[in-house]
Amino acid sequence: MEKELCGVILVNKHKGVTSHDIVFKIRRLYGTKKVGHTGTLDPLATGVLPILIGRAAKAAEYLLSENKTYIAELRLGITTDTEDITGEILTKSDTIPDKNAFFEAGAQFIGSIKQVPPMYSALKVNGQKLVDLARKGIEVERQGRDICIYSIEPYVIDEKQGLYRIKVSCSKGTYIRTLCADIGARLGCGAAMTELQRTQSGDFNIKDAFTISQLEDMTPCEREGILMPVESLFTEAPSVTLPDFYARLCRSGCEIYQKKIGTSLVENSFVRICDKNGFFALGQVKEYPNGSAIKAVKLFVL
Repeated sequence: MEKELCGVILVNKHKGVTSHDIVFKIRRLYGTKKVGHTGTLDPLATGVLPILIGRAAKAAEYLLSENKTYIAELRLGITTDTEDITGEILTKSDTIPDKNAFFEAGAQFIGSIKQVPPMYSALKVNGQKLVDLARKGIEVERQGRDICIYSIEPYVIDEKQGLYRIKVSCSKGTYIRTLCADIGARLGCGAAMTELQRTQSGDFNIKDAFTISQLEDMTPCEREGILMPVESLFTEAPSVTLPDFYARLCRSGCEIYQKKIGTSLVENSFVRICDKNGFFALGQVKEYPNGSAIKAVKLFVL
């Protein structure tokens, strides 16, 4: 039986396409329908987009690395319905604060905050995507979500025109265009994001990403050769190597008691489960009547 492709490829997404468009292109290039992605990027955005191929596509729900880094550009003095430059302009202001005011306003968003997601987003309310409601002119109340902004580094592009760049390190689920709009609201003049690039997603950096054009220029063997192992998705989790007997039990769905293998991992923590041939499953530590045990939650090798 022909070996099934399985792995991770980092795509440097270009502007003007959706994340699903990238998935479609990867399906064609790698000749498989089993393709998914993590961390959706809007058509305006560029940057690192982890693509999961084969069994790796089933890993998305278990991804542990949540931190992202973005470089965004924004314009003060306007607001739009989408919170970025692609939307319809709602308000304009001729009063543009100076750079010191902008720097101070941005700093106020550093830390754990609640962010109200934008209407133009894929989030669902009562089974309907917010973006679908927004396109019908319907706005619904949204609850603020807990996010964390670890750092904001501001840079001046054109102070007089109110053009700035910010480098943002943040938790998963942060909307950078909403952050830009919120900074503008704090200043009283409004703001809209004009450019966005994601430079880091978890442990994955844009310097290791390939453009679609680069992938198209490769041979099938070259494209297969740059696939990273599924294990690279879980580098934050500790690794446990099981003896053959316990590895067989684990593959069969049995829990492996920690006292039997000499580990003492914390309850609910995830673990990379390996055998003599390497990584084969993502496991999680659970408490059972007979003690703490590791159980595979997703197998990646048959």
